Amino acid sequence: MLSKFMKIAGEHLGKVAVHAGKRPDPAAGGRAAPSITIRQAHGAPGGAWSGEWPHRLKSDLALVHPPTRPSVLGSKLAAALLAAAAGVGSLQAQDSNAAPAKPEKPPPLPLHQIEGNGGIFSTLSAYVVNPPRNGEPVGRPSIGFSYVNLGHGQNLEALTITESPRNRLELGYGYNNFELGDLPKAVAALPGSPQINGAVNLHNFNARLQALKEGEFGQKWLPALTAGVHYKRNDGISQINNQLGGALRGLGIEDNDGVDVTLYASKLVGGLPRPVLFNVGGRASRGAWDGLGGFTGNYSFTFEGSVVVFLTDRLVLAAEYRQQPNDYTAIPLIRKSGDWWTLDAAYVVSKHFTVAAGYGHFGGVLNHEANGVWGITTKFEF
Repeated sequence: MLSKFMKIAGEHLGKVAVHAGKRPDPAAGGRAAPSITIRQAHGAPGGAWSGEWPHRLKSDLALVHPPTRPSVLGSKLAAALLAAAAGVGSLQAQDSNAAPAKPEKPPPLPLHQIEGNGGIFSTLSAYVVNPPRNGEPVGRPSIGFSYVNLGHGQNLEALTITESPRNRLELGYGYNNFELGDLPKAVAALPGSPQINGAVNLHNFNARLQALKEGEFGQKWLPALTAGVHYKRNDGISQINNQLGGALRGLGIEDNDGVDVTLYASKLVGGLPRPVLFNVGGRASRGAWDGLGGFTGNYSFTFEGSVVVFLTDRLVLAAEYRQQPNDYTAIPLIRKSGDWWTLDAAYVVSKHFTVAAGYGHFGGVLNHEANGVWGITTKFEF
C-alpha cells in the first residue's frame, strides 16, 4: 500500500523525489513509525521545499482528495453527470487482495419531467435516469412529484417513476391530474349548456432507447442520442365530449389516446466559464396541450429543447422551449395552444434527492392565457 501511495504522490507532484523510511515516534512509545518524506528534486523550479507526513495521519489523503476550488465548482457535477451518462462507474481497487469497491452513486440527474421521462420540467434529455452502476445487473428506480399552477384554478399534479434496466434503456410512467379551473363554470354559464367534469387524468407510458452514448467510438464531439415512444391515454376527455354533445370532436379533438415519438440529442460542452449542457429534440404528436386536452386526427412535428448551466457542484439553471401543435379549431372557451417556455433552477440536495422550481409562459390553455406559470418538481433516486 505504501508503494502505491508513493506512485500516486509522484504522479501528482511531478518532479518530486519520494523517500520512505522510519523514524522514532514519541506517541508510539519510541517505536519506529512508518512515514513518507517528500522532498523537491534538485534543480526543480520553486526552490528547496520539503515536507513530511506520518503515514498514520489523515492529512496524507489531501494528495488523493484535494480541496475543491471555486473555479471547478460546476465542473465536478457536470463531469459526474457525463460519467454516469457514459456508463462509467467508480474506479476499482487496484489491489487484488482488497475487497471490491462499492459502486459509487452519481448525482441524481437528469430530473423527471411531467410525463415521466428524464429531462427538466416539460422537455427531455438524451441522458438515461439512474442507469445501472458498475457491477449492478439492473438500474434502480426513481420517483418524482411535480406541481404546476397555471392560474385561474388550473393546476397540474404529476406523479412519475422511471426504471432503467439497462444502461441504454429507460422505462417510465407519469400520472397527470389536470384541474380545469373555472372552465366548467364558464361552460355552464352559456344558455342551455350542461355541467362538465372539473378534471381529467392523463396516463403516460414511456420507453426510451439511447442509440448513441456521448463521446462513443472515441469521438468527443459526438452527442448522446435517444429515441422514445410514448403512449398516452386521457381518462375524462371522452366523457366531457359526451357531456358537450360531441362538441370537442367537432373542433377536431377526436380521440382520448395517442402515441408520441421523440428524438433527442444531448451534448455537454466544457471549455467555458461554466459547463453547459445542450438538449435538442423533436416530437411527432397528435396531442392537444401534451394530451391533457385530448388528441387530434393528424400528427404535428414540433421542436423542443433546453440549455442547462452548471453554476456550482449543486446548483443548476436551465431554460426550456417546447413548441405546441394547434391542429384543432379554436373558440372563445378553447383557445389556441401557445408554445411553452420555462426558466428553472435545480438544487442537488444529496446523491439521491433533487428539488427544482420554475417560472413559465404557456400561452393559451383552455379558456385563459397561462402566463406567469410557476411550478416545483422533486425526484428521489434509490
